[in-house]
Amino acid sequence: MARIAGVNIPTNKRAEVGLTYIFGIGLAKAREICTKASIPAERRVSDLTDAEVIQIREIIGRDYVVEGDLRRERAMDIKRLMDLGCYRGLRHRRGLPVRGQRTHTNARTRKGPARAIAGKKK
Repeated sequence: MARIAGVNIPTNKRAEVGLTYIFGIGLAKAREICTKASIPAERRVSDLTDAEVIQIREIIGRDYVVEGDLRRERAMDIKRLMDLGCYRGLRHRRGLPVRGQRTHTNARTRKGPARAIAGKKK
């Protein structure tokens, strides 16, 4: 099992699909990394040599922000918005949708489970 950027990559998957298990790397970036490392698209993670795994690790470490650093960066961006007190920051602070979605109905993902209102009758 290959370990890249602190993530165990599944051995039975193709290399470019396995790389998507790393936070911050999607299919497009994974294909880009495979081309830079000159790894064929159909190669499985279990078939990768140690040199190829090391090369992938170096490419990711040098060119991409992934996992912990990316999570920290995103958290700091949200914290900055909240500290500024801008509209998006206020929406984050209140736990409401940030990008203009309606909240009268829906928005349950951001607002959490529906709570009953006391004394409300049909």
